[in-house]
Amino acid sequence: MRILMIEDDKDLCKNISLSLQKSGYETDCCHTGADGLFLARNHPYDAIILDRMLPETDGMTVLESLRRQNISTPIILATALDGLHNRIDGLDAGADDYLVKPFAVEELMARLRAVTRRSTNLIHSKKLTLSGLSLDPEQRLLEYQAASFTLSKRESALLEFFLRNPRQTLPRSRILSYVWGSCSEVEDGNLDNYIHFLRRRLKATGAPVCLTTVHGVGYRLEERTSL
Repeated sequence: MRILMIEDDKDLCKNISLSLQKSGYETDCCHTGADGLFLARNHPYDAIILDRMLPETDGMTVLESLRRQNISTPIILATALDGLHNRIDGLDAGADDYLVKPFAVEELMARLRAVTRRSTNLIHSKKLTLSGLSLDPEQRLLEYQAASFTLSKRESALLEFFLRNPRQTLPRSRILSYVWGSCSEVEDGNLDNYIHFLRRRLKATGAPVCLTTVHGVGYRLEERTSL
């Protein structure tokens, strides 16, 4: 189960993330509303823990924006703002639960179990395609015509991100945050290694797509101009 935590208190975010990981949850962290929106729109999380007071874009705006886009991932709104009207506003905006800070991690995990258990509309991974190339993120299966490969977890996550954002230049920082998580300490060269692995995989399929390096920025997955 993969959880997104959108929280501007980096120490709190790290501590809760470590506790969740010890309980078997994969956890991604980000610290601004804008980054949270980007990640929530581009990955099928099982649940989101959302702080209400965030820089750049506040939590209520994030919540309302996701619901307008029919993203039905269960969301727990975590905030220091107590009071009946605040809870009502959060729930009416689309939150599945409301948790007042400070809270015990054990209570947070119980609420996560509850919202994911009762949710019947989770967004599950579907096959992603580009020019005949397809990826099943759940099975990590890459296919093109007769060619078929099972990818590693990192390769699959990396290709999934590109296929969800085809023809777009993705900055290195965004890719690292998506594949490894913003709380992970990963060497920048790891991304280059996995780009190399993924390029070999794509070449082996014979698909008319390529990973283009955008110097000083990042990478872009696009159709080949010529074979």
